[in-house]
Amino acid sequence: MELLKLENLSVSFYTPKGEVEAVRDVNLTLNKGEILAIVEESGCGKTVMGKTVLKLLPKSAKIKTGKILLDGKDIANYSEKQMRNIRGSMLSMVFQDSMTTLHPTIPIGKQIMESILKHDKISKGEAKNRAIEMLELVGIENPEERFNLQPHFFSGGMRQRGALAIALASNPKILIADECTTALDVTVQAKIIDLLLELRDKMGISIVFISHDLGVVARIADRVAIMYAGKIIEIGKTEEIFYDPRHPYTWGLLSSLPMSAKKGEVLNSIPGMPPVLINPPKGDAFAPRNKYAMAIDYKMTPPMFKITDTHSAATWLLDERAPKIAKINFGIGGKINESISDVTSEKIATNISNK
Repeated sequence: MELLKLENLSVSFYTPKGEVEAVRDVNLTLNKGEILAIVEESGCGKTVMGKTVLKLLPKSAKIKTGKILLDGKDIANYSEKQMRNIRGSMLSMVFQDSMTTLHPTIPIGKQIMESILKHDKISKGEAKNRAIEMLELVGIENPEERFNLQPHFFSGGMRQRGALAIALASNPKILIADECTTALDVTVQAKIIDLLLELRDKMGISIVFISHDLGVVARIADRVAIMYAGKIIEIGKTEEIFYDPRHPYTWGLLSSLPMSAKKGEVLNSIPGMPPVLINPPKGDAFAPRNKYAMAIDYKMTPPMFKITDTHSAATWLLDERAPKIAKINFGIGGKINESISDVTSEKIATNISNK
């Protein structure tokens, strides 16, 4: 069952230097009880996309085209008043830095109460009891005592749990978790991941998990969408993305993992930087950083090629006339096999251009 569907969604920021096309023609679905991970380098549009769903964009930003279907209803043109009725009760978001999310001087329990009273017509006593229950649900010990403590009394992991309690206070159907484990150490990260999985099982909540940490994504996600320069360039089940990636950008991300290097070797990295989206490049935006790029990549944007019913990627290498690249292994100590067929990319690019 589809809870959330983005159709041809495009979002731009209007700045003194020009229009920044932050999200470009995105199509995504999120099913009930599913955890969908959005992965990319910093600055490629994943956070903007998450905030767009909740209509939390600054005044300089505008949804140019597309639909945001929530339970079948298009909320793309909803007013701020209409969105206030949805935020918290249907949609909720946890941000990367819990210290900027939480008010520094208000006890954390009262902040949870405020969220509950905003959406539910109950007494303050009932709201307090539910806030204590939420603190207990997210794994904060002695919730009655800690109800009256300000955020600075909590560790980073505990503050993130408090932010989760606020986000989940009104039982939303969808939680957008934006880099919610990034600023935490590995042990605390693992606990937050376990908590999110437990909450999914207990509450039946659907989660959009935004991250650049592929190790965390591999553990938590049911499906993974790879995003680059404001576009979804590959999407599939987690095992398909990690064991059978098809886009060169996905290859680059996976080969950059520490497990992909042998002892004493230099870790792989993707050369260059993501493009500035004031004037997005023609064709495949990843082409200037792609060692397998063909002439067609600089001229035409590749469509999404279907690999399986659940796996698609936007790369001209999947065209039947493109040169074939040998199987790539990303296991422990695995290296990218750079062998390529004898067919020249220029010839293939010409054929594709004439299609």
